[in-house]
Amino acid sequence: MRRLNGLLMVLLSGLTLEAGASVRHYVANASQSQWESSETRIQCELSHNIPRYGDVMFTSVAGKNLNLEFELDMLRIPANYGLASVKSIAPAWKPGVPTKNISTMSLKKQFNPDMPQKAAWTMLTELEKGFVPTVYYADWYSPYDKVAVGLSSINFIKAYDQFLKCVDNLLPYSFDDISYTILSYQSNTDKLTRSSKKRLTEIGEYLKHSPEIDQIEIDAYADSYGGRWPNMELSKKRAKKIENYLVALGVEKGRVKVAGFGEKRHVASNKTELGRATNRRVVIQMTRP
Repeated sequence: MRRLNGLLMVLLSGLTLEAGASVRHYVANASQSQWESSETRIQCELSHNIPRYGDVMFTSVAGKNLNLEFELDMLRIPANYGLASVKSIAPAWKPGVPTKNISTMSLKKQFNPDMPQKAAWTMLTELEKGFVPTVYYADWYSPYDKVAVGLSSINFIKAYDQFLKCVDNLLPYSFDDISYTILSYQSNTDKLTRSSKKRLTEIGEYLKHSPEIDQIEIDAYADSYGGRWPNMELSKKRAKKIENYLVALGVEKGRVKVAGFGEKRHVASNKTELGRATNRRVVIQMTRP
């Protein structure tokens, strides 16, 4: 109880609003404060419920670069546009430590708030140190009220450790990196080149953790050596082999569309080895919600 009272006092002392303003405070008390971490190899989420206000979420997704998004999932969606200030308030057991300005944040009608990535990481760092990141803004529904939304650091560390481990284990490529992929083949076979095998493995690893795929199109092609009919059948065999691989990973067969085009639609000259290697290909295109 003493720690809760100290937290509420922190929120009160951190406000720099005009005299006479009515301030509504939203913060989880000691018994309510729970941080949760959910994790896959394509997305890590750290969430915290604030009673009567909604949820706050920090999210990092698979990709080439480290990334982080902060979201306020409010029970009452903003009625108009606004600007919030984000501050770090020292806890009561650190008297005399000044309030730190972290960032400003755009509050957009019907959309999630826009928080700079660096500011989102700063909020996590402040929580790790026991500080109280707090969002301040004018209420949309009452001209008399201001709102202060505090993120409690109680029960934060364990979930944060899990979140950081998840971020470290994210796949180093995103859906956009693999949604349009061209695989190459060894001459006159359905065997992929070494680099294409690696690429297909990456696609498979991503799909293991992301079954929400609308459709996958697999279009296979051949060079002009070996006869038109054999090349048509070879291209179909290549496409079917890729389809079987993806279905075995759990992709619904009805979402996969397969086509073999044989010698049609060449993208390079067949007079050179490099050109023929370019034409021996399978194009994979994926869409998701």
